[in-house]
Amino acid sequence: MKKTVSQYKQELINEIGKIIVGKEEQLSLLIMAVFSGGHVLLDDLPGSGKTTLVKTLALASGLTFRRIQFTPDLLPSDILGMTVFNQKTSDFELRQGPVFTNLLLADEINRAIPRTQSALLEAMEERQVTIDGTSLPLPSPFFVMATQNPVERESTFPLPAAQMDRFFIKMSLGYPTEEEEDLMLLRLGSSIPFDSVCPVLSPDALAEIAGELEQVHVSDAVRAYMVRLVHATRTHGQVETGASPRASRALFSGSRTWAAMAGRDFVTPDDVKAIAVPILNHRILLKSQTRFSGTGPEDVLKELLESVPVSDRR
Repeated sequence: MKKTVSQYKQELINEIGKIIVGKEEQLSLLIMAVFSGGHVLLDDLPGSGKTTLVKTLALASGLTFRRIQFTPDLLPSDILGMTVFNQKTSDFELRQGPVFTNLLLADEINRAIPRTQSALLEAMEERQVTIDGTSLPLPSPFFVMATQNPVERESTFPLPAAQMDRFFIKMSLGYPTEEEEDLMLLRLGSSIPFDSVCPVLSPDALAEIAGELEQVHVSDAVRAYMVRLVHATRTHGQVETGASPRASRALFSGSRTWAAMAGRDFVTPDDVKAIAVPILNHRILLKSQTRFSGTGPEDVLKELLESVPVSDRR
């Protein structure tokens, strides 16, 4: 019997839950991004489980997985690969970099210099890379899951706006509760049992899910609400730069996925509200006086979610 999107979601949560304790809301957002074909930026303090989560997701999804530890001396060729001269054959050969995978973990991405960070721009947008003038397609599907330490930490370089905009969502795991941390110690002990995770997805299954999501209906009224919400970020008095049209597309596809994961074939305004903050919070730039006052993008977005009308009727 053919599985539904909501069934796939629950199976993934069950498998990831063998390693990650609790955090079902965050796991749902992560799965929503994967089903939507989007990249994810995990912004959290060291030791919060970001890398463990991504590795577990790759195992449960049945995807090929590569990890790059970003450091200040990392070069673009360390990510993309390069052509080298083979003396035996007297010819140039391509040595593919770790970007040629289904799921690429860019660990501590903001520790690399901007030139190296930008090496992922083409891969994230077009699912291809250019090496010595030759464009090469990446495996399908292709996702970047990047972890980032807070920019206030030492030896970090803020990601450029163009790269931030390519991330489908930005999210944090946060600290576990006392109960979750106690259960984590009881369940995991001193080692992480990655071999207990079974694949419940595959690249073919993800392609099938993408086709099903295209059938989820978005009414004119709900689509108009998305547009009003994104446009409100561009006219808000505390915002320097609002969300881009790419954000509108992410909100549209993400809300379809969120609805399908709930077992529905139509999108409601509540679906849009549920995913708006992680989709939009890294795509807006606040004015300097607003940042200095302690107000963050999430605060502005929560205000807009309360003030922007769901209906355009006056």
